[in-house]
Amino acid sequence: MSTSLKKVIILAAPSGAGKSTITNYLLERFSRLAFSISATTRAPRGGEKDGVAYHFLSLAKFEGHVYQNDFLEYEQVYEGVYYGTLKSELERIWALGKVPVLDIDVQGAIRIQKQLGDKSLSIFIMPPSIEALKQRLLKRQTETEQSIQTRIDKAEYEISFSNQFNAIVKNDVLETACTDTANLLIEFLGPDFTK
Repeated sequence: MSTSLKKVIILAAPSGAGKSTITNYLLERFSRLAFSISATTRAPRGGEKDGVAYHFLSLAKFEGHVYQNDFLEYEQVYEGVYYGTLKSELERIWALGKVPVLDIDVQGAIRIQKQLGDKSLSIFIMPPSIEALKQRLLKRQTETEQSIQTRIDKAEYEISFSNQFNAIVKNDVLETACTDTANLLIEFLGPDFTK
């Protein structure tokens, strides 16, 4: 595992592009990956548990971590809602001899890539088109029309940064996107990683 020690995999995409599905595929396929749990100030949804989906923090506690320089990156993703990657989370995963997989927003991904350089592989999951993205969001039936439009506007903005990533995987056919992403990981982490 020494070749992949202290390396990081970063996946970013507009909402609805399939990033979480691809992340879950990678975690199931490769036992030496571990999900990096982001911190957030948003409230848990549904059955989300603290320390599993996210580290749910109060705004004051989040700001305390910012003050202590505990974050590798953090971002106000939506009005009043912060997300961030705690340095301690990566250290926890590295201590297990595993490679962290970060499923984070585009700006955070670019920030981490700049800090970690060749120790990170950043992959942008590209939706087939904005229209396809809109249809995926509509199919979820969890958003208002206005919130879907906000996400579409944000998606167009995020796509404009895709050329700053190490690789772009177009999620037109999910199985192909999963395989393409897995192949990028193997190339980055080395063939020993799959053993």
